[in-house]
Amino acid sequence: MSEQEKKTVYNRDAGTGSLLEEFEISNKNLESIGVELLEVHTQGTVHAKRIPGRFRTLKWLGASLYLIFFLAVYFRWDGHQAILFDLPNRQFHIFGLTILPQDIWVLAMILLFFALALAAVTAVAGRLWCGYLCFHTVWTDVFTYIEDKLVGGPNKLKKVDEMPMGWAKIKQKLPIWLFWLSISFLTAITFVGYFDDILSLWARLFTFDWTATETTAILSLTVATFFFAGFLREQVCIGFCPYARIQGAMIDIETIVPTYDRDRGEPRGRMRRPKPGEEPPKLGDCIDCNLCVAVCPTGVDIRKGQQFGCITCGLCIDACDSVMEKIKKPKGLIRYASLAELGGKKPHPLWKRPRVIVYTSIMTLAAAAMLYGLSTMSPIDVKVLHERAPLYVQLSTGHIQNKYIVKIVNKYSQPMQAHIDVKGPKGTIAIADQDISILPGNVGSSTLLVRVPKKNMTDSEVPIKIIVQDKLHPQIKAEYESVFIGPRMR
Repeated sequence: MSEQEKKTVYNRDAGTGSLLEEFEISNKNLESIGVELLEVHTQGTVHAKRIPGRFRTLKWLGASLYLIFFLAVYFRWDGHQAILFDLPNRQFHIFGLTILPQDIWVLAMILLFFALALAAVTAVAGRLWCGYLCFHTVWTDVFTYIEDKLVGGPNKLKKVDEMPMGWAKIKQKLPIWLFWLSISFLTAITFVGYFDDILSLWARLFTFDWTATETTAILSLTVATFFFAGFLREQVCIGFCPYARIQGAMIDIETIVPTYDRDRGEPRGRMRRPKPGEEPPKLGDCIDCNLCVAVCPTGVDIRKGQQFGCITCGLCIDACDSVMEKIKKPKGLIRYASLAELGGKKPHPLWKRPRVIVYTSIMTLAAAAMLYGLSTMSPIDVKVLHERAPLYVQLSTGHIQNKYIVKIVNKYSQPMQAHIDVKGPKGTIAIADQDISILPGNVGSSTLLVRVPKKNMTDSEVPIKIIVQDKLHPQIKAEYESVFIGPRMR
């Protein structure tokens, strides 16, 4: 591609990363053009202009939700960390609930629910997750806010970037990097704190007593956060994030996304007073101020249509509305709208859109399974194994005896004193080991002998219930239905 062609593409399509039909570059195939466009786009860093508005406020509200991430790890519950994913011991503690490997399907249903919720939201309103809640978007927004406050607006930041490396540039950049590193380190130690007690992590930090795994994890996450949010920024959204590509399969012409009203805005042009005797040019409402591009965190020009670089944050709407307000024209030149709406078609209700129906149906099933699992999850789990050799023993006292192995899982957050009892035919006697002490997340085992008078046996197999109750917390108990086996009845 010649330098003139590169200049033309850069001037007209900088920051979009898309190929528009209106561009015709002779003797070049699509693949080579796409590479050249990407190379042009990756030159330089996007320094977005910050202006107030309703969508900027929504972005800060979305970012503020991450305060829960930083604070929840410090909550304590019954003397231990309220939320702790203890991988070495294969225990997930969530307040008073301990989820063990046999209940991991509940977590799988939770993940499935949120994955489908992301797909459903994308089908309805585009990449709202990317624009308001994605951790990379939030961290990048915070990092660029710090940069903006310490150095200045986009023009000053670009001048600093263009400065040759030296003390003058380092003096400008060093305070920014120190703030970024502090936030990155705090993020890393907080994340690791969900898998390793956070108070212990902080205490052992000052005695240099971290394990190799802890040190590697925290340093790796610190460097990754610092590099991706501080330096790569929009390139992660455009070049690395797979969701930017996958979203194309999730949206359709009825998806509501930030859209430029071309019929109203074109032809665009600068506002100026016509000369005497000159006929005023017939222009649309767009005055070609490029403020919508200046505020975009990924450098996208929304006026050229939807591109995968658009993260649906709506900042271009704030920018355009502020300009429309100043020139006394109606707001909404750029607005949340579907392509069907702009084409004059009446959009279908959500309950008539196939992909929304599919996503919400699977979400409903996942939510039902999740709620069922959480509502029926007991703090105690009991498994009973019947002795097979022999199946029963006839005693001289006239009783039939069966032997069982009772395994008890303590999923409660406190130690347990398990007491075993049996309900069966009249005269049933249960002989078990003494009450079993079981620590949280551990398994206790006991041998149980059950004796039933032979005269009270109504069949060769009769149902019995084995009841396990915590003597320290009597409200915690579980029942296991088993069978008592005796000789065949004649």
